Amino acid sequence: VGAAVGTSKAGVGILRAGVRTPDQVWRNLIPVVMAGVNGIYGLILSVILVGSITRPDFDSNENKYSLYTGFAHLAAGLCCGLSG
Repeated sequence: VGAAVGTSKAGVGILRAGVRTPDQVWRNLIPVVMAGVNGIYGLILSVILVGSITRPDFDSNENKYSLYTGFAHLAAGLCCGLSG
């Protein structure tokens, strides 16, 4: 969601700059590219985080996914999402 918002805001900025000074449209294209890169990084991060989640062992009543790990994954997702 963060990459989509960043892309839309940068797209509006490019349109405004294109109306004022058409020569600077290419220079204002950098934020759109960076928002796309942030979105791809978010997808990669989500695949890594999902791969590190383990199922609880119901036989020994042991939870392998601790509260600390859950908050660490939440913080990683928020850092990636809010940086865009």
